[in-house]
Amino acid sequence: MSAGFRITPALWDKIHHFASFPQTGVSLQQMVLFGQNPSQGTLLKANPFLAEELPVRLAHRVEELDKLPHNLRDMPSIKKVKNWYAQSFEELVHFPPIQLPSNIRQVLVGHKNDEITFPESKPNPSLGDAFTAPQSNVGNGNGFNKLKLRVPMERRYYANTHGITHWPPELQDYNKRFTKLLEHIKSRHDPTVTTVAQGVLEWKRSQNARHIDMQAWLDRFYMSRIGIRFLIGQHVALNTQQAHEDYVGIICTKANVHDIVQEAIENARFVCEEHYAMFKGPPVQLICPPSLTFAYVPGHLSHICFELLKNSLRAVVERYGVDHEDHFPPIKVIVVEGKEDITIKISDEGGGIARSAIPLIWTYMYTTMEQQSLEENFVSSDFKAPMAGFGYGLPLSRLYARYFGGDLRLISMDGFGTDVYIHLNRLSSSREPLP
Repeated sequence: MSAGFRITPALWDKIHHFASFPQTGVSLQQMVLFGQNPSQGTLLKANPFLAEELPVRLAHRVEELDKLPHNLRDMPSIKKVKNWYAQSFEELVHFPPIQLPSNIRQVLVGHKNDEITFPESKPNPSLGDAFTAPQSNVGNGNGFNKLKLRVPMERRYYANTHGITHWPPELQDYNKRFTKLLEHIKSRHDPTVTTVAQGVLEWKRSQNARHIDMQAWLDRFYMSRIGIRFLIGQHVALNTQQAHEDYVGIICTKANVHDIVQEAIENARFVCEEHYAMFKGPPVQLICPPSLTFAYVPGHLSHICFELLKNSLRAVVERYGVDHEDHFPPIKVIVVEGKEDITIKISDEGGGIARSAIPLIWTYMYTTMEQQSLEENFVSSDFKAPMAGFGYGLPLSRLYARYFGGDLRLISMDGFGTDVYIHLNRLSSSREPLP
């Protein structure tokens, strides 16, 4: 990460150019279509999509950060994040294209002006008919830019290259270098959530202000970040991980809900016991069909459940006291499969939330902790959270749930406890909610 990075006028021109194009949403269905054991040639076909789509998304974010109102754009942490996005944008647009041997090029490109053309959408043979997208949806959400028609995801993300058994070393080297760049970019942006939060705190201190309405902007910004990290994580996993019959990149086609939730329960209880120096935290009862599976990103579901369980555990401990170890009321987690959704309900008897505070719990920077501050240079990704943080757990969890067409709802009984409902779209057909 270059400390002295500066956005030049030429780079600004390029950023504005890319930001004028619409972003292209993807669905879990489309990503699964890509295949469980893609060849080097199929992976090469995914590179143009990322090489085109990621700069568009990054450019939109740079512009947004630069247009923030109330002098927010001038805060050191906001400038830092803007430069990260601009630097990643620059690295992607200047990544050198591959020079292919003519016989390989003929399979992967068309003949007209030697431009890349994409074959008709083909169902992935390894998946049968389960994930074949309806033809009526092909192209939905795709814009038209000034350079060329943005090709539907199904056509960009799967190509039948079985006719080639030997891929040249330069192709493998190109895929490897492109993947390494994506890993570097993902790592650079790890602290984005906390750095933006630090920027808002810097603004509050400089203005001596307690409140700024950033909700809609932060929702949009963080949702976009989830999408960028998903696309990068998916591509890196396809290029680096061993093939597995139940996985397509970071998507598990048979994600076992019971096992994911059980692991989140154990992790949350461990963090709770460490935080309060307890021998045994509140018990958590899980009621879930042991064989319930669906296509999802296990990391997303684990993160959502972990954050919500931490909240419930903390509420119960603080209501009854650390010395109440043997008499804590259990937290109940109930999982049910419906026609469209898989719903997870987490119920606690932690005293609930006052009705007047319900709207506040979805706002960023709201926390019931006594002291809210971030240490300087505090670095954390979304998946490394303390017992109670700086008020981002609930709103970020809701974004993760909504990313693939789900939702998160909360009902509280003040004086008794709270029920949180996680709705997950089990059809996998919902596109990303792009700004």
